[in-house]
Amino acid sequence: MSTLEKLPVTVITGFLGSGKTTLIRHLMQNPQGKRLAVVVNEFGDVGVDGEILKSCAIPDCPAENIMELANGCICCTVADDFIPTIEALMALDPRPDHILIETSGLALPKPLLKAFDWPDIRSKITVDGVIALADAEAVAAGRFAPNVAAVDAQRLADDSIDHETPLSEVFEDQISCADIILLTKPDLAGPDGVAKAKEVIAAEAPRPLPVVEVAEGEVDVRVVLGLEAAAEDDMDARPSHHDAPHDHDHDDFESVVINLPELSDPAELVGKIERLANEMNILRVKGYAAVQGKPMRLLVQAVGARVRHQFDRPWKPDENRLGRVVVIAEHDDIDEAAIGGVLAGVAEPAE
Repeated sequence: MSTLEKLPVTVITGFLGSGKTTLIRHLMQNPQGKRLAVVVNEFGDVGVDGEILKSCAIPDCPAENIMELANGCICCTVADDFIPTIEALMALDPRPDHILIETSGLALPKPLLKAFDWPDIRSKITVDGVIALADAEAVAAGRFAPNVAAVDAQRLADDSIDHETPLSEVFEDQISCADIILLTKPDLAGPDGVAKAKEVIAAEAPRPLPVVEVAEGEVDVRVVLGLEAAAEDDMDARPSHHDAPHDHDHDDFESVVINLPELSDPAELVGKIERLANEMNILRVKGYAAVQGKPMRLLVQAVGARVRHQFDRPWKPDENRLGRVVVIAEHDDIDEAAIGGVLAGVAEPAE
C-alpha cells in the first residue's frame, strides 16, 4: 500500500458477549493477504480479549500489531490513549494494510468516529466501515425494545419507571452507527428467534442495513472489509442518543475484579456465575481460572447466565496460578460485598 493512501480502519462494536473477539480472531486467521493490526478496548483491567487475540497471532497479524486499551472506554479517552495508539500502529514497519478496532461492549461508536476528524490522523486514515454485532438470542428475548415510543409512553404512565436503561441506548446507538449488522449465535436463537431479532434491528435502524447471520465468527472477509464507507464523512446519517456535547459517560456501569484461588471443580464456579446473573443482574463475567491438577489455564466468559469455559493455553512456568475475573453490571447492581458472598469459598476481592 502506498504511504499516500489512507489506511482503512474497521470499527467492530456490539453489546457485551456478542462475539467481537471471535470475529476478529477469524479475520486474523483469514486475512486475504492483508497485513492486519488490532486495537482492543477492554472495560476493567483484566486483558482477556487482548490475550486471546495475541495467542492467535500469525505472520499477517503478529503480536506486536495487537494493542490493548484497558481501564477506560475508547470513546472517552481519545486524546490520551486512542490517537497515540493509532499513530504507533501507522509507524510500524512494515505498515499495516488494515486496522481492526474492537470496542468494549459499553462503548458508543459515534464518539469514536469523531476522533477520526483529528488533524493529526484525518489525512492518513479512513473508517472503512462500522460492524455491529448483535446476539440473536438476547435481542429476540426482548432485552432491547423495538418501539421506543411505546416504552416512553409506558414510562410516563408508570411512576416506578423513572429512567431509561442505558443498555438499550447503547444497543440502539451501535445499530444506528453501523454499516452492516452481524447477527451472532443464530443457532441458539433458532429460526423464530432470528426472525424476531431481525425485526427488532430493522425497527431500531435509521436506514436499511444488511443483516448477516454469523456462527462462531465465521464470515467471508470480503463481506466485512473493503466497505469503503468513509464513515467519518457520514456522521449525520448515524444518529445517537448522545449527540449533545459532553453527553456521554459510563457512570451507569461499573466493574469489580475478583481474584480466584485454584479451583477443584470448574462446575462450581459456573454455578456461582449463573447465580450472579440470575439474582444480581450481572451482565458479564470474563477472565481466567486455575484448576487443580490441570496444566492448562481455564478461560471463562459469561453473558448473563450463559457461561462458556475452555482450557486455552498452558500456564507459563513463571506465572502465578491465580485466576482473575472482571464482573460487569449497571452501577446500581454492583455490590462488591454481595458478589464476594456469592463467590464465597471460590474467590476473594482483588487488591
